[in-house]
Amino acid sequence: MFKTVGLIARYDKKPALKLTDELAQYLSGKGLKVYIEDSLSGKVTTEGEMVPLSKMKADFLIAIGGDGTILRTCISLPKPEPPILAVNMGVRGFLTEVEPKNAIEATGKVLKGEFKIEKCSKLSVCAGGEAMPDALNDVVLSAGEPSKIIYAQICKEGKPILKCQADGLIVATQTGSTGYSLSAGGPILDPAVDCFVITPICALTVFRSLVFPADCTITLNVIRPKETLVVIDGKNYRKVVNEPTLKITMSKNVTSFIRFENDFYDRLRNRLLFKGIE
Repeated sequence: MFKTVGLIARYDKKPALKLTDELAQYLSGKGLKVYIEDSLSGKVTTEGEMVPLSKMKADFLIAIGGDGTILRTCISLPKPEPPILAVNMGVRGFLTEVEPKNAIEATGKVLKGEFKIEKCSKLSVCAGGEAMPDALNDVVLSAGEPSKIIYAQICKEGKPILKCQADGLIVATQTGSTGYSLSAGGPILDPAVDCFVITPICALTVFRSLVFPADCTITLNVIRPKETLVVIDGKNYRKVVNEPTLKITMSKNVTSFIRFENDFYDRLRNRLLFKGIE
């Protein structure tokens, strides 16, 4: 079923590097061509081919790390993205699927075709007239300076709907609604609901989250300041000067995760909201 596999891992954790070597050896023994993220060069002992993320074209990927590892991976991967089996080496690992001790077993199931695919929507972002990488989690618009307020006009399909004053604005997908947007008071979006949400950060006005249908275009026109900062998934930054406008739509691209038995609400209960509560 699969002939090639890419391995991505946290390079600051020895257990993640050790698991990378173990998986590379296991997969090579199964006859697969193994590619390894080039940032791991010199940190792992395996002799797999080193490839930058931007050129990682494999039948599927194994990401060993936390949500941050997954997000940086999805930003850089060529499109369309191959499905990802995510192994939790982070703190919460909300997006991950298996624990390290089960990684070999889970990989064996993947090779046998014993899995399902969860497709997650992404946001297409144009900042100051220039395209940015798609966002799996969220797009954050801020002044780029602590305690500096943004004055912005929110438009739907080019029509102004309201103005806001806040430290910033978070535009999140269903996946990203469990992250920064949730911390800022936004709602959790069920993955089956085709939409995205705008959540203000410390709004001065009475402004709560707004949920929009996936097929609409939202534009954020910054009245002031004239220089803003746009952040994609906490990983990709861009300063926008003189034309602080952010245009957001749903992307044609998706991120596909390899899943087994656990679903969205299992992860929500066990890793995010209700852990320790019976």
